[in-house]
Amino acid sequence: MQKSKSSRIIGRLYGAGDVVEVQVDALSGKITSITPTNEESELIILPGLVDLHTHLRQPGQENSETIATGSRAAAAGGYTCVHAMANTIPVSDTASSVEQTARIGDEVGLVEVRPIGAVTKGLNGVKMAELGAMAESNAKVKMFSDDGKCVFDPLIMRRALEYVKAFDGIIAQHSQDPRLTENAQMNEGALSSKLGLQGWPAVAEESIIARDILLAKHTGSRLHICHLSTKGAVEIVRFAKSQGINVTAEATPHHLYLSEEELAEYNPRYKVNPPLRRREDVEAVQQGVIDGTIDIIGTDHAPHALELKYCNFQDSAFGMTGLETALRVIDAVFIKTDRLTWRDVVRIMSEKPAQIVGLSSQGQELKVGNVANICVYNPNAESEIVPEEQYTKSTNSPFKHKTLPGEVVATFYRGRQTHGG
Repeated sequence: MQKSKSSRIIGRLYGAGDVVEVQVDALSGKITSITPTNEESELIILPGLVDLHTHLRQPGQENSETIATGSRAAAAGGYTCVHAMANTIPVSDTASSVEQTARIGDEVGLVEVRPIGAVTKGLNGVKMAELGAMAESNAKVKMFSDDGKCVFDPLIMRRALEYVKAFDGIIAQHSQDPRLTENAQMNEGALSSKLGLQGWPAVAEESIIARDILLAKHTGSRLHICHLSTKGAVEIVRFAKSQGINVTAEATPHHLYLSEEELAEYNPRYKVNPPLRRREDVEAVQQGVIDGTIDIIGTDHAPHALELKYCNFQDSAFGMTGLETALRVIDAVFIKTDRLTWRDVVRIMSEKPAQIVGLSSQGQELKVGNVANICVYNPNAESEIVPEEQYTKSTNSPFKHKTLPGEVVATFYRGRQTHGG
């Protein structure tokens, strides 16, 4: 934590231009000056990252993660705001439950923790949760999702879209037709047949996305597609945007970097929902990020205790950790291949996520007088991922033993240093 009243950061804003000195005041929590300097620095100064898709597991699953450990992991990854999914035990489907999540996040104080409310009570898909009450609560919930489960009933989905329109809310859908994915373990294709594992067809994702886009068009409401993973899904969203439909979409770092081949040895580390897809899908999702079809990067940080993840493959939990490696993966996939700039990274990992949920732009723009939410990154570093050395409580990183570029050397949240020396 920051001990002094002010901090001095040397580097290039947004990874471009001349080296500058940024002065941050911990007491006011703001940037007090940005001035040119003759000092040399390899560091890049970025606005704090914003994640719209984080599983913090508290309450009810503290053996996998807590708001405190997840916040530490987020800060270590350069994040200053994370949105906690509702699939806790009990489910975050009331005003009091989302207020509790926000309150604990404030007490931890490492990042802003904003709860995502459930769309349906208990995630059961039958009756709508208290969307209005959660929106009007002290937590001021803006986004609602049954993530982990699809809102499969089209009437419930339509009603939810209509309801949140009144307060400019947004429904984030986990696009998975449950009838087409019963007992599914991995992407459906030649490899799943070879391994003898129940396949997970791309159409199970694409059919729900297509349906919900039509419902969003019909209601005139806002729809967000979680963890898009297939070539067909990218094409559907691209077409929807060309028609002016109000839809946004996210991709995860693991769907941008890894493919189904990782599962050849039945390693549950690579079991995730939606599953890792074909290399053709990976490339299509990458292109979707490049051309703007996919708006943001969401980590889908899904920690699991050892006994839940590392067991018989078919019984293993779906999910991967991601907060501490997300920026480094994006660096590897897009920056090191010269397909995006650091300014683009700021857009997809800070500015656009904040815009979707209505966060103040002050924390996503580096200028004097704005809130000092800052990520300081060394693009010239490189290291092997060792999950046991990360801040998250769980070790189910899909990047174990993989070498990734970069290092988040410091994070500042409202002017206080929450990560780094």
